[in-house]
Amino acid sequence: MKVKKLVTVSMLGSLSFLLMMLDFPFPGFPPFLKIDFSDIPAVIAAIMFGPISGILVEFLKNGFHYLFTSSQTGVPIGQFANFLAGSMFVIPVALMFKKLNSTKGLVVGIGLGTLIMTIGMAIANYFVIFPLYAFFMNIPEMPIEKIVKIIMPFNMLKGLIVGMVFLMVYKRLSKWITTQVV
Repeated sequence: MKVKKLVTVSMLGSLSFLLMMLDFPFPGFPPFLKIDFSDIPAVIAAIMFGPISGILVEFLKNGFHYLFTSSQTGVPIGQFANFLAGSMFVIPVALMFKKLNSTKGLVVGIGLGTLIMTIGMAIANYFVIFPLYAFFMNIPEMPIEKIVKIIMPFNMLKGLIVGMVFLMVYKRLSKWITTQVV
């Protein structure tokens, strides 16, 4: 069972990395804010094997992304931000699914995960991520008003879009996912 879990998490991490490469900017937001569906494999891993597996998929995805694409700053700030956002989204989904073990649990988890990611990333962006970008790229820090007006709505929208797409994927894969649960 450990080998099966290791192989599944590794495959989902690789799939997540590939999906991360298919990102696209969302109209109305700055081009550095992009939506991708790379959190879906992490959610699948998390509901199959627990939140730690989802976090591991997020880690693998961002590690591969940094190895293959590097970073504007030379330091994986963007990958760290993506890891943090993905983990904030995945953990509540997995915990609510474990508690309610139903589609309702997934919907509640997606709502809660989106809310936690939105608020958590606003705080992380203000205190950690944007100051790091400002330091390494010698640019002015983003004021709190822009974080509230740009970052928070983007993360809310991203969580809802990824969540809706995940629910469509889950509907098709639910029998397979639930038979694999450890």
